[in-house]
Amino acid sequence: MEQDNNVFIFNHPLIQHKVTLLRDIETTSKDFRELTEELSMLMAYEVTRNLPLKEVDIETPICPTKAKKLADQKLSLVPILRAGLGMVSGMQKLLPHARVGHIGLYRDHDSHEPVEYYCKLPADISESEVILLDPMLATGGSAIAAVDFLKMRGAKNIRWVCIIASTYGIEVLHKEHPDVAIFCAAVDKVLNEDAYIVPGLGDAGDRLFGTK
Repeated sequence: MEQDNNVFIFNHPLIQHKVTLLRDIETTSKDFRELTEELSMLMAYEVTRNLPLKEVDIETPICPTKAKKLADQKLSLVPILRAGLGMVSGMQKLLPHARVGHIGLYRDHDSHEPVEYYCKLPADISESEVILLDPMLATGGSAIAAVDFLKMRGAKNIRWVCIIASTYGIEVLHKEHPDVAIFCAAVDKVLNEDAYIVPGLGDAGDRLFGTK
């Protein structure tokens, strides 16, 4: 994994292979959903690398011993609707006790600005490590808005996790919220006139749910 100034880019061969399959226009919605889930699970391993541990006493079939387990740190997965939903199940496979909140945003097609239409979070979000999920980081507008909403509701420890990010999106999110770690599997340099990432993978929500 490459790291630069609180930005983490996954270079693992399995992740890169699955990103290529995800980009392919021939990939069906069924395969797209499965790949998104698999990528999210693989990424969860590094995203959670610095979760706190505690020492506990256990007994193996051989003898008593001391061992490590996750500390009692609250953890919340927060997908941005609707495409972020595709990343939840993969994360949950490794983090089954994480609570799940939801933020509903859509991008105005004319202004490209995010509009909030729904927000439901755990009541104690301020005490939680928050993993914010969306397959794409394009202009950064939705990401900034989502982080703003979380911080307004008391969240302090937030990690942004996406599959593909644009260079521009990373820059604006990092500038606005430098405390938020950004994790992604690939970085594309170009946004087109419709604010889609190039080469990207198209509309992740449409490809996940077969709506286009």
